[in-house]
Amino acid sequence: MGEEVQFIFNTFSFLIWGGLVMWMAAGFTMLESGSVRTKNAAVICLKNVGLYSVASIAFYLIGYNLMYVDVGSWIGSVRFLYGPSADEVALVSGQAEAAAAVTANGYSVMSDWFFQMVFVATAASIVSGALAERVKLWSFFAFTLVLTAVIYPIVGAWTWGGGWLNQLDFKDFAGSTIVHGTGGWAALAGLLVVGPRRGKYRRDGTARTTPPSSVPTVTLGVFILWFGWFGFNGGSQLALGSVADAVAMSHVFVNTNLAGAAGFIAALVLSRPILGRVDLLGGLNGVIGGLVAITAGPDIVQHPWAIVIGAVGGVVCIAAMRLLEALKVDDVVGAVPAHLFSGVWGTLAVSIAAGGHFGVQLLGVVAVGAFAFGLSWLVWMALEKTVGVRVSDRVEQLGQDVTELGLEAYPEFVLMPEQDDEL
Repeated sequence: MGEEVQFIFNTFSFLIWGGLVMWMAAGFTMLESGSVRTKNAAVICLKNVGLYSVASIAFYLIGYNLMYVDVGSWIGSVRFLYGPSADEVALVSGQAEAAAAVTANGYSVMSDWFFQMVFVATAASIVSGALAERVKLWSFFAFTLVLTAVIYPIVGAWTWGGGWLNQLDFKDFAGSTIVHGTGGWAALAGLLVVGPRRGKYRRDGTARTTPPSSVPTVTLGVFILWFGWFGFNGGSQLALGSVADAVAMSHVFVNTNLAGAAGFIAALVLSRPILGRVDLLGGLNGVIGGLVAITAGPDIVQHPWAIVIGAVGGVVCIAAMRLLEALKVDDVVGAVPAHLFSGVWGTLAVSIAAGGHFGVQLLGVVAVGAFAFGLSWLVWMALEKTVGVRVSDRVEQLGQDVTELGLEAYPEFVLMPEQDDEL
């Protein structure tokens, strides 16, 4: 009876926290659609639903097996269809004698698949926002397929899958580097290949301000992401079958919340000296930066460290926003500063507050960065040389909503020809 109860709680934990992480897709959609101009908001919605769908299928057919089933030889014997164990099939079909074999695993296999799948969708969402308003829709989906089927799973195999970085005791509790760093490196490679939006930079090299279309929508997106992060970090305890697990998960929740709050306050306070103004969007990105930073080590017991790590993560984020602007790297939503730069800080901070070895943590950051950026750059370049990755000047000027979808996200703001005649 005890094993069955533990099995139920562990499986429930995977499913409920996985559902919460899936809800982060809505947060990314709101954040991105509110950050772009209205003429591109509908395409952002399509891209986010599309990338989640691509990630789901790709991780089912290829990615999960690549990440967990065959770590040592990731090409040689990958099973392209993964399903529940024979014991689980027997249990579902009514063979009660299979219960003992199933519960011995500690959780349902497919509940684990679901929880891991929503993480890979998060990594893909990072790329979407960074390249908004000028990347071709189908080129983006093609890259998402490679990212979710191959790039992210190999990084996961090195670490959570028991590979070489795991054997070196690389610590990344919920994925500051494994998830956010991988997505950040993939986005940076795309930014360098696709280039900045037309007219973003003046002749003297200074950047033009491109205000978001809806600040309330961006704010809502950040709150949804903050909410989903409790599933992201809390669920990474990977168990809820004992008192110790419940206590540890409680610590993770508290540290996650403190880091996000500290990231916002630090980013807002320092936005004027760094960005030249009190910047709400910088503060909101500071929330993301603080949450990403604590993700590598939210299981630390000393809560004040979560405040420090989150605050530094927020500052790192807005400083990186200013750096990319100076380097003419046009990241629409600040995804690379929030997920990559703050993720690097958080991964290294594990050696300060959560028992990690600095050399191993640094090695993990460099190895994942070299692999994820290098392979992503090759994929983006291959797409550029074949089908192209950037929309035409006309599409960029008119907006992808009208030219690619034939609709407007906010049609009441558009003066139609018949309305013009009436006036």
